[in-house]
Amino acid sequence: MKILVTGATGKVGSRFVPRLLAKGYDVSILVRDAAKASDLIQLGAKAITGDLYDPATLPPAVAGMDAVIHLAALFRTFTDTEGIIKTNREGSIALAQAALEAGVKRFVFTSTSNVYGSGYGRPAREDEKVDINDPRAYSSSKIAAEQELIAMQQNQGFDVRVLRLGFVYGDKDPHIEESIPLLKKFKRHPGSRMHMVHHLDVAQALILLLNTEGLDGEIFNVADDAPITLYELADAVGNAGEIFDEAAGPLDDPFQGVQDITKLRNRTGFRPLVPSFYTARDLDIL
Repeated sequence: MKILVTGATGKVGSRFVPRLLAKGYDVSILVRDAAKASDLIQLGAKAITGDLYDPATLPPAVAGMDAVIHLAALFRTFTDTEGIIKTNREGSIALAQAALEAGVKRFVFTSTSNVYGSGYGRPAREDEKVDINDPRAYSSSKIAAEQELIAMQQNQGFDVRVLRLGFVYGDKDPHIEESIPLLKKFKRHPGSRMHMVHHLDVAQALILLLNTEGLDGEIFNVADDAPITLYELADAVGNAGEIFDEAAGPLDDPFQGVQDITKLRNRTGFRPLVPSFYTARDLDIL
């Protein structure tokens, strides 16, 4: 199977592509600068120069591919809203349109659990109401891309699958260390929970969506079995006492930040290889 992967040099892609290559797939990667992908090229990935900002570069990139796994995204908390929308929505749709026209059989799009709000009264399911006008540009741009991609499946028969990732970590990814200071900055409640997913399980879920028949037009959550409180996570890296207000008060929504992964389990047989943060810590795979 010939697969094009975008975002291959990012946090998820740089850990996923080697696993895809190790399974014997014929992998090409869309890059703006091949020099930055030298490690992946040495492993066997084929670099194709292109840019989501330049739609003219996308048809040659998808030509002859059996599938596209679209990992590329722009995430910045408050800055460059225009760039976030241009990358996450406009770039994603341009890539999908090029893939459809090229006869690509399958398109796997990575979204985010950040699309969910609060007040569901349960762990968030894939059919929960999400707000396309969410003031967080990253979330709203992902929602917009999801909706347009699903419309392509419904109206044009394009086989699109969407994977909403929990908080991705592991494999020496600095994501946790980068996020801890934000907990204090944004005054997060220590009892709030974060639903995490190790890079091993991101890869597992992506490969399942790549290969499982009958999932076109479907959205799936992926996370581990044990959402962790922000206090526990900060305490595990030694910073909890410096970050949280001891008089935080009660937690408004105990389910906020928690996703239901029942659908992925039932439809694909997914079972987390790394069921909790503590498992990853004990196995030394953080």
